[in-house]
Amino acid sequence: MASRGNPAEPRRPAPRLYLVTPQDPAGLAAELAQALGAADVAAVLLRSPPTDERSHVNQAKSLAAIVQDKGAALILDGHPDLAARAGADGAHLTGIDALKDALATLKPARIAGCGGLETRHDAMLAAEAGADYVMFGEPDENGSRPSFDAIADRVAWWAEVFEIPCVGFATALDEVEPLAQAGADFIAVGDFVFADARGCAAALADVARRLAVAEMVA
Repeated sequence: MASRGNPAEPRRPAPRLYLVTPQDPAGLAAELAQALGAADVAAVLLRSPPTDERSHVNQAKSLAAIVQDKGAALILDGHPDLAARAGADGAHLTGIDALKDALATLKPARIAGCGGLETRHDAMLAAEAGADYVMFGEPDENGSRPSFDAIADRVAWWAEVFEIPCVGFATALDEVEPLAQAGADFIAVGDFVFADARGCAAALADVARRLAVAEMVA
């Protein structure tokens, strides 16, 4: 396959934003409404603290209209069995086994995304199994992840070879442009946006500006 840097090759669209919520639901509805009005967001990954099934469903239902009215997809972090009841557009699964277990529940009506992919082989297995996207670079439950150079390299490899979209996970503002330039189809942003002293909406608008810059120099 020819390099994506070859001017004769068609370019993929500029990456879109994939917003990952904090696990604390307090004030989330208002923050989401403001953030989604500040930038073009393709999807929102709803993380929730451990709780009962009804609470998960009710929280997702309360946010679904906010997210979907802005043209974004609401993705549950796990809980594929609750996606339909919650009015969500799909679920994000961690690891191959979780993805395979969820496919019959989610497909064909809903999105099945996959992260927690430790090797290139794992990522290819996820694609072959039917993942709608793969995610690279998200921190694990202990907050650990590979080096950023390794993540950017994985994104660039995927973008060069595969058609299935990939999400590059940025844990800081200065990771946004390199992931975009590496070829990510979506850039996931989360805690650093919600923790920004300027507010989530201003931080997300800043991320969007950086994506626009990355597209101009690509």
